[in-house]
Amino acid sequence: MSQIEVGQPVGNFSGQATSDIKFKLSDYTGTPVLLYFYPKNNTPGCTQEGKDFRDNYAAFEEKGIKIFGLSRDGIKAHENFKAKYEFPFELISDKDETICNHFDVIKEKKLYGKVHMGIERSTFLIDAKGKLVNEWRKVKVKEHITQVLEAIKKL
Repeated sequence: MSQIEVGQPVGNFSGQATSDIKFKLSDYTGTPVLLYFYPKNNTPGCTQEGKDFRDNYAAFEEKGIKIFGLSRDGIKAHENFKAKYEFPFELISDKDETICNHFDVIKEKKLYGKVHMGIERSTFLIDAKGKLVNEWRKVKVKEHITQVLEAIKKL
């Protein structure tokens, strides 16, 4: 699959989100969107990443940026995860990997010597016109929020 490139339009996509929202990127025309892909709810790295976005939510709101987290977990699991950590943003379920494939984040991963396909932690910043303005792939949670906050200052 061809990868979306920085400077290019992302194209429309949709998916079911928490709070009974049917997410469609086209509904956010005129609004910047930060979309972060993570492997699985309630795992240490994914929980920390969500908490980092939660704890810095005001900086995103100040810039008018809507945050959405996305994994292959189902809506019920997302609702529980969101409530448990009081995330002020919605989580999108992508069980069939349609959006994951659109952003080319499904990669071969190794865990305890076993190979499987899974989400490579990645974040995408889409401007108000639907153009990809920044991307982070192979994200390391520890320094990620600092990198993203630096990037949104330029918007």
